[in-house]
Amino acid sequence: MAHTAEIDSTDAWGGAKSPFKISYGKMFMWFFLVSDALTFGGLLVSYGFIRHKYAEVWPKAEHVFTHFPFIEGHLPLAYVGLMTFILIMSSVTMVLAVEAGHRMNKRGVIIWMFWTIIGGLAFVGSQAWEWYHFIVGTHEGGPTGIGGAWRNVWDPATGAYVKQIFHGANMVTNEYGVPQFANYFFFITGFHGTHVFSGVVINFIIFLNVLKGTYEKRGHYEMVEKVGLYWHFVDLVWVFVFTFFYLL
Repeated sequence: MAHTAEIDSTDAWGGAKSPFKISYGKMFMWFFLVSDALTFGGLLVSYGFIRHKYAEVWPKAEHVFTHFPFIEGHLPLAYVGLMTFILIMSSVTMVLAVEAGHRMNKRGVIIWMFWTIIGGLAFVGSQAWEWYHFIVGTHEGGPTGIGGAWRNVWDPATGAYVKQIFHGANMVTNEYGVPQFANYFFFITGFHGTHVFSGVVINFIIFLNVLKGTYEKRGHYEMVEKVGLYWHFVDLVWVFVFTFFYLL
């Protein structure tokens, strides 16, 4: 009769060893990022279906996002391109912060995390500026040629529909085209902007802990690496948003 080795239930179910040789903090960060990626994926797929449905009347991004601070005239997607560059560079500085942490270089972590926070704040501020101009609209020389757009509005005084011009976009009306364009713009970019803002807040908290020497006392900067995973994810998602919403 073959001998069957006895297995201690404590060893079998006690844990203590990671199947992927990473800490539980990194593992659960990856769990969160995968679930968040599914959420963003669902939003972009939904956007694709609606855009296909209204393909003939769907606004072109290069006709909508043409403003640039302190510059007269129209520069299609130039400001959005600048925002993308800022966010990608903040991802580079985060890589350098994590690398400095691996070398236990506190000064390096402080410098590169500082610039990561600055990049995040610049992106959030730029997105707020873009939202403002999208909501206010084009008052002259817009995609309609006259600035703004016409719609039929019921006039109770005359008992008939009258034409009224309106500017900008909200959840009901949209100067640039079908209302669904504005709805998806607000939801997708707003959802991503919320992620960037929360990332800035988390980065700032970690930055304060680095200044206090918390992670140097622990003997590692793993917390910087974990928040770095989140920041890289936010940057990667923006690449997809930029591609599908603005470029295609």
